[in-house]
Amino acid sequence: MALPKFLCALPFLLASLTSAAQQTTTPRIEPSDCIYQPDGSHKTHCGYLVVAENRSHPLGRTIKLPFIYVESNNPSKHPDPVLFTGGGPGLSSLHPVTSIDRRALLRDRDYIAFEQRGTHFAQPNLECADLGHAIQRAYLEHASVDEAVTAAIRQCRTKLTQQGIDLSAYNTDESAADIEDLRRLLHIDSLNLLGISYSGGLMMAVLQKYPAHIRSLILDSPLPEFVNIDEQELANFNQVLTAVLNTADPTLTPRFRTYFTGLDHKVFTLRYTLNDGRTVTLNYGRNEMLAILKGKLEDYDGVKELPHVVSDMTTGQQEPYLKAYFDGVFANTGAVSGMRLSVYCSDKMAFADPAIIRQQDTIMPWLAGFHVNDVYQASCDVWQVKPISATTKKPFYSNVPVLLGAGELDDACRPLYNDMIHQYFPNSQRLLFTQRQHAPLLNSMEGDVYIAAFLNQPLERLSGQKDIEAY
Repeated sequence: MALPKFLCALPFLLASLTSAAQQTTTPRIEPSDCIYQPDGSHKTHCGYLVVAENRSHPLGRTIKLPFIYVESNNPSKHPDPVLFTGGGPGLSSLHPVTSIDRRALLRDRDYIAFEQRGTHFAQPNLECADLGHAIQRAYLEHASVDEAVTAAIRQCRTKLTQQGIDLSAYNTDESAADIEDLRRLLHIDSLNLLGISYSGGLMMAVLQKYPAHIRSLILDSPLPEFVNIDEQELANFNQVLTAVLNTADPTLTPRFRTYFTGLDHKVFTLRYTLNDGRTVTLNYGRNEMLAILKGKLEDYDGVKELPHVVSDMTTGQQEPYLKAYFDGVFANTGAVSGMRLSVYCSDKMAFADPAIIRQQDTIMPWLAGFHVNDVYQASCDVWQVKPISATTKKPFYSNVPVLLGAGELDDACRPLYNDMIHQYFPNSQRLLFTQRQHAPLLNSMEGDVYIAAFLNQPLERLSGQKDIEAY
């Protein structure tokens, strides 16, 4: 089988010289060393997509977005690669390349990992260090953690804007155009898009805006653009938490709700020993306890412990869990993700209704005031970015085949979202992993088999199996 024509078109694969004109035009591709290499013996090519930071100002500053192209070893492979970009928003897309040779999809197709603008390996990235230290200081000084986070976000914004970075240019609209530019420059006539969580919605935006060359979508726990998740986050969390508690012991849910409703504004203290040997007094309340439960709920093994943890907490035996929680706080030196803020604030918060968000606190007082997401209105008030196009937020119809995966225990991107997407995509099919949480397609052996089968015959109906419903 002849090489796909886009391989013959890549200047960095054919020659080491690039003309001066090519070096100054955008968008363009520049060769680079590979940030990661796959296990196994696969030919791998790496480069940067160079594009305008803001396409409304095409002669302005440019940014560089790395990609890794992994060739299938199959001489009879299909000419339509799979392009993956990560979720979050804000997560890097490149590290999964290291294990891509174990993925069934590489048997028949090439694979492209593409780093979204503003994420870790992009130039520039929008990361600001020391968020973890700010949170630690707040606990040690008995100050507001929310105010410490807001101050760190404000400092990050100042730092990035002083570098000339246009924070409003890091959004779903621009990222969708980046993917289309990469496809066009690689001369790919047919492309399969693989997205997870936020990037599931991003891939839908690519299809909405640039449908001509998209063969299929594979969306793992997708968050569609037309969903304003902030209006539903507490409800999503409550739904899964309730289901887990009811399955273990139907009396746990009313006990949990009564106890946690009564924690409103209550402050507890904990004697805690720091790594340097100092013993300090730390304050905590309902939010810290809910954060512990959320961490258990989102962990494959931790969810099994959740009923016992709730039982302990509702009888006042929470101290061991809080010590473990603060171990994490004082080990974490995490950063502000400016890309996450830019995308989330321009994409979700800009279109959310604050009144609906507040209604959740009234309906579910046991969760009132808890930030399920680390980006919320106060964050966006500081970050100050422009909304994305209202058209991007609208649902649309398409006959393109779509594989939709969801975990029944996913407390963020509920299976309901796949049902909503299915309404607009008549050639879509859904897989519900009844014992899994977020992103079961990409994080299970069964999901890997389903992805490969769908890619080879995207219009053929898949069959369910134990703990996986196909419909």
